[in-house]
Amino acid sequence: MKFVDEAYIDVAAGNGGNGCVSFRREKFIPFGGPNGGNGGRGGHVYAMADRNLNTLVDFRFARRHEARHGEHGRGSDQYGAASDDIVLRMPVGTIVIDAETGAPLAELLEPDQKILLVKGGDGGFGNLHYKTSTNRAPRQKTPGWPGEQKKLKLELRVLADVGLLGMPNAGKSTLISAISNARPKIADYPFTTLHPNLGVVRVGPEQSFVVADVPGLIEGAAEGAGLGHRFLRHLQRTRLLLHMVDVAPFDDADPVVQAKAIAAELKKYDPALFDKPRWLVLNKLDMVPVDERAARVRDFVKRCRWKGPVFEISALTREGCEHLVQAIYQHVASFQTHHVDPDVRFAEIDADEPGFAPQAGDPRFR
Repeated sequence: MKFVDEAYIDVAAGNGGNGCVSFRREKFIPFGGPNGGNGGRGGHVYAMADRNLNTLVDFRFARRHEARHGEHGRGSDQYGAASDDIVLRMPVGTIVIDAETGAPLAELLEPDQKILLVKGGDGGFGNLHYKTSTNRAPRQKTPGWPGEQKKLKLELRVLADVGLLGMPNAGKSTLISAISNARPKIADYPFTTLHPNLGVVRVGPEQSFVVADVPGLIEGAAEGAGLGHRFLRHLQRTRLLLHMVDVAPFDDADPVVQAKAIAAELKKYDPALFDKPRWLVLNKLDMVPVDERAARVRDFVKRCRWKGPVFEISALTREGCEHLVQAIYQHVASFQTHHVDPDVRFAEIDADEPGFAPQAGDPRFR
């Protein structure tokens, strides 16, 4: 499936049906009175978050979404039927933006969350609506209200607890395949990763977190160079960033220069993203002789002037990965809140409260 994280669509709600002017005409009933009904409401257009979707590819090719108009009112006291609503299913994490003003309208952050995009027009009134004791033969009617129309921009930001960032071929995809069941494409050339990959890391029973792997960054990414600038938005909802560095690059580049370049691009793109908790992960230590590892790590940290946590791993051999996973989970779990519903059997009872009365079948009075 092609990954699409941005799409433009047009949505149009249905117009309301017109009211009707009609009078009752039956034999032996000379003054039947008005019986023109109201028009029906036009259909609304909703957006709903669907946990089974992970891309906006459906909206890349179907860009126009229109709800039907409401039915017109008719004689014999017949009101027009309201039109059916349209529900557009989108991935969890989708941001709906007004394409003309650039103002965000809504964010779909919870599964099955439903929001109204455009409202259908109300139906017009028939002459039956205007019947009064003094106006017994009204000939007024109103047309239905037009439905709303909008041009929308859909922007998908994946929901992940941890985001991986670094230069191309830093080992991000190898790490996510080592600690989760995700199987991204892995190769020995730059820009192997072309779209974000999500992996669920199982730490223990009911203990897990989600990792997002985005395409590698290069110097100038904030201005549009390379691929990573398109996908940096996917890291904005993470709680932790893992800055992966290749300590044994195949082109003999300086890892310190590369690490500083990534940090600079991150700050240019979004200062809030730069201020997120960020850990340094030194990868590919299996390519460094054992007796040289400690010295190389100390030299890297000193030259980089890094003050945060440092982890030494080899994603290929999985050396050090377990310690990293445990540390990540402890950090992510500190942000999670657990809600426990109280047991009504042990709830406190205030018999002096006004209006208190035991209910039949209440387990507290058995």
